[in-house]
Amino acid sequence: MLYFARWKTILIWLAVLAGILFALPNVLTDSQRASLPRFMPDRPMTLGLDLQGGSYVLLEVDRASLVNDRLQSLRDDVQVSLRNANVGFNSVTEQNGGIQFTLRDPTQAEAARTALQGLTSPISTSLLAGGSVTETELAEIQPNTFRLTLTDAGVNYRLSTAVSQSIEVVRRRVDELGTTEPVIQRQGLDRIMVQVPGLQDPARLKNLLNQTARLTFRLVDVNNSAQAVAAGQQPAPAGSELLQTTDNPPAPILVQRQVMIAGDNLTDAQAGFDQQTNQPVVNIRFDSRGAQRFGEVTRDNVNRPFAIVLDDKVLSAPNIREPILGGQAQISGNFTVQTANDLAVLLRAGALPATLDIIEERTVGPGLGADSVAAGQNAGIIGGVFVIAFMLIAYGFLGVIANIALIVNVILLVAVLSVLGSTLTLPGIAGIVLTMGMAVDSNVLIYERILEERRQGRSVVQSIDAGFHKALGTIMDANITTLIAAAVLFFLGSGPVRGFAVTLALGIFTTIFTALTLTRWMVAFWVRRRRPKEVPRGYNFIPHGTNVRFMAIRKWAFATTLSLSVLAIASVFVGGLNFGIDFTGGTVLELRAKGDAADVAKIREDLSPIVDGDIQVQEFGTPRDVLIRFAVQPQDAANPQASVNAVRGALAQDYDFQRVEVVGPTVSGELAWAAIFGVGAAMLAIAVYVWVRFEWHFAVGALLATAHDVAMAMGFLVVSQLEFNLSTIAALLTIVGYSLNDTVVVFDRIRENLRKYKKMPIADIIDLSLNETLSRTMLTAVTLVLALVALYGFGGDVIRVFVAPMLVGVLVGVYSSIFIAAPILIYFRLRPDSIKGGATDETAKPSPSGGATAGKA
Repeated sequence: MLYFARWKTILIWLAVLAGILFALPNVLTDSQRASLPRFMPDRPMTLGLDLQGGSYVLLEVDRASLVNDRLQSLRDDVQVSLRNANVGFNSVTEQNGGIQFTLRDPTQAEAARTALQGLTSPISTSLLAGGSVTETELAEIQPNTFRLTLTDAGVNYRLSTAVSQSIEVVRRRVDELGTTEPVIQRQGLDRIMVQVPGLQDPARLKNLLNQTARLTFRLVDVNNSAQAVAAGQQPAPAGSELLQTTDNPPAPILVQRQVMIAGDNLTDAQAGFDQQTNQPVVNIRFDSRGAQRFGEVTRDNVNRPFAIVLDDKVLSAPNIREPILGGQAQISGNFTVQTANDLAVLLRAGALPATLDIIEERTVGPGLGADSVAAGQNAGIIGGVFVIAFMLIAYGFLGVIANIALIVNVILLVAVLSVLGSTLTLPGIAGIVLTMGMAVDSNVLIYERILEERRQGRSVVQSIDAGFHKALGTIMDANITTLIAAAVLFFLGSGPVRGFAVTLALGIFTTIFTALTLTRWMVAFWVRRRRPKEVPRGYNFIPHGTNVRFMAIRKWAFATTLSLSVLAIASVFVGGLNFGIDFTGGTVLELRAKGDAADVAKIREDLSPIVDGDIQVQEFGTPRDVLIRFAVQPQDAANPQASVNAVRGALAQDYDFQRVEVVGPTVSGELAWAAIFGVGAAMLAIAVYVWVRFEWHFAVGALLATAHDVAMAMGFLVVSQLEFNLSTIAALLTIVGYSLNDTVVVFDRIRENLRKYKKMPIADIIDLSLNETLSRTMLTAVTLVLALVALYGFGGDVIRVFVAPMLVGVLVGVYSSIFIAAPILIYFRLRPDSIKGGATDETAKPSPSGGATAGKA
């Protein structure tokens, strides 16, 4: 494994060089990046809101409003359709979520069905994706009495359509703010996430989002020159105005000020194909009033261009070829399939079919963002220094190689994040620092195995080769368990939690590359050049030959563990967790006094008439900083921002608002269930992996040990009363991954010794395995603790909520690997002969020094 072909060497260092080039823009200024050669990448990572400040808003389409508006439109369409077909009916009414009418003449039932066929026919959901959905269903509930109802699929289609339209409107609104790199994304079926970095006026953002785009249909002024007006050669004639098209570059066009038809009368717009030319077109449909007006306008203006104007921009200006009756029209032009779909979305965006409610808001001030950047940088640098120094002390020259690999690991991680366009958040920085702590674990596994092989009498080259070879399986198992936790975090988390999951997962891949490829190449290069006579060693923190009889006290350990676990679980129900607004709903505001210090008592006095219920006001960090928390307010039901606006009005004169977070009860309930499901799913998925890789006995032991670690961390959160929020869930899932990481390393050695010593009692095998891996366990725990201590001490107040339970989790994870996961195998009566595989020596026994002496095979 120490031989590298030349092409492999070239590929390894090309990967390192590429990582350096792609990571370089992150340490350059804007002017320096602008002066880079064209072939050089110049895109750094995007900073999240918590690092550069800005506003985050989560919008939700009001389902009830959408259904109500759609039913009203259907009622008008039913009346018009039946009248046009000369079908007599009694009044059309809306009853119990449906449209109901009774025919005057029973013999016209079939004619009524035919007249309403256009409303009940399947409609195309997307020209690109294909497929259709039946939006309404017609049923004869009584003789001569019919009922038209919306289907669930139809309502979901309308919700999805409303989100698509709203995204376009929101995007144009946000662009008006002049901010850079806003993020506007669909979340699920009926939500839109808006993230605007650098925006410090959330009220302005919310006002813009609440505005409805104005869609109008107006005649084009063909009697005057738009180019002459645009050039200033003549003024715009009375009754007309100069607008620009949405083309690139935009073109001037004169349109009449008189609005012939408003977008309020447009009910739908869908991309399709012209039946004669088979070219992409956009089919639009008006309500009854709009259809009548559209027919009159097109009849009187044949062969004149008709401008479709959205937000004072002309989307299209097709010629009216013939009168368009019946409320349906077709817009044709030089469309592709994609542009036809885009135009259909833009047209629909003119008339939002439902209300957009703000159900979550988060705002971070620029000062707090700058503080977070400085704190994250300090924590990263100090954590890196701690880890590098420790590796030098523990392994000497091999520690130098490990540190080079560690630095390259961080560079590659930053490079990949930059290439993917990832947003770096404060939890993301924590993920990088945590990766530094966990990355050395692979090197520790390799180096400890090399030293162990050397103690057994192998040559230096053989020891190094065997060390890399035997550590490979353990490294993969340990990292895959953490990767599973990261995957669960990504799919169930949101916002910063997903950022942390991405960083952690990518860090695992870069760690595997640097440990198993780059480190091995550097060690092989050193061996070829130096021809060493001995493996370099550092300070031996765990003396060789340690022979602790862990299993002798397993019953005491189990009793202690059971007692503490019961207390921890009981404390959750008795003492209770300090749930953050992520799970309870409500508002959190972080304020900074404009003067020397904040007056907590006066803040409470000023807010008492404004906020109902308990108000928590406390100093946060410096005497100038104050944290305010209160529950969901009754006035927020009608206006989600009423309480925040009232607080701003009361305190804005004396305080700067550094951070604002508003979470509605709907979001908080969903997050609570997602958190419970996430932790459970991660534990189950990892247990299944352990079962597949080992046996079911090991999977149960790993599951119990992990459950113990989570319970201990929960107990710590109850005692400390640290806020329990989404970051805490990320910490718990990371504990799950790390705990299993350590347990898998122990299990891997137990499995190896079970095959090796087939007649040795199981308790002795476990003791032998634990002593053989004790050095790796302690060294890895120390490096990770050093990284976490740096985060806790220098990462800022916000990140401490994330780091503190992780520190506890690392410590109890070491304990559970030794005193819970391993002893469980004894109680399952696991015997060496139940492990498949050959044995190297059936009568071999461990030596007093913790190794093994070979007997006769």
